[in-house]
Amino acid sequence: MEFWLWILIGILIIIILILTFKIILMKKSAQEISEAFRDRLTEDTNTLIDISSRDRHMRKLAREINMQLNKLKEERHRFQQGDRELKDAVTSISHDLRTPLTAVCGYLDLLDLEEKSEDAARYLKIIRNRTEILRQLMEELFRYSVFTSTSDGIPGEPVILNRLLEESISAFYAVLKQRDITPRITLPEEKVRRMLNRSACSRLFGNLISNALKYSDGDLEITLKKNGEIVFSNHASRLDKVQVGRLFDRFYTVETASSRSNGLGLSIARALTEQMGGTISAGYEDGRLQICILFPEVSVHSNAREVQTLEKINSIHSRI
Repeated sequence: MEFWLWILIGILIIIILILTFKIILMKKSAQEISEAFRDRLTEDTNTLIDISSRDRHMRKLAREINMQLNKLKEERHRFQQGDRELKDAVTSISHDLRTPLTAVCGYLDLLDLEEKSEDAARYLKIIRNRTEILRQLMEELFRYSVFTSTSDGIPGEPVILNRLLEESISAFYAVLKQRDITPRITLPEEKVRRMLNRSACSRLFGNLISNALKYSDGDLEITLKKNGEIVFSNHASRLDKVQVGRLFDRFYTVETASSRSNGLGLSIARALTEQMGGTISAGYEDGRLQICILFPEVSVHSNAREVQTLEKINSIHSRI
């Protein structure tokens, strides 16, 4: 009896060892699939997922994932192509509209020199105001299509964030004063140096200050920290968490915002921040809107490609 019992125990041990070995192989295969799947999602490659295991179930799983990855890659390429064509079309249309709009503004200037009745002068003022709004919206759309179409990143130069931030705030002094907003600015004593594009930074800060002017209840706090984080904060009782969560979406506008906006200001800000290697986020707590930008300290070395890209960006900025 004992003999058969030992045989049974031996068989059970062998079965356990076989199952353990099979589980180890399956875990290895699952790990290989997981790592390969992560790599395929982050890299644009035609390489398929391959595993070392001969298990037919795991290989079937790998084949199914490869099929879905191919479909995903096709959809991604289709989306990227469509997005690129849309941006090119928007850029061309915006650029083409400048000529007739410039002509309209020119004839409006000529009409100002003519004698006209009080009603005609009032109508002319309304037309000029609407034309200016159209011009601003068109320029914003053009800038967005230009900035988001630059995929190689924006080359940097040594800048001092303290000074650049002060210059941007000074440029909005008159507008802030009209809104009775006295900004509270907190800057560290030591200079925060980063490799950034000066023109892009100025536009980024300008867009964020303009955003504060739209939604602020009458206050604005701007804080620069030693680690390169910049926080724009203000009370915005007309917003809520859902609206704040969509502020960076293209063409999203809050109804309470000015009609002069087409919802691209913060989208441009996000594009510029990411082009310069930074991160941007928005939060809303206790009726207070916070937009945080972080430019980490990195070592950047210039090369010929960066110089060429910088010339391209400067050329675009001159057109804008």
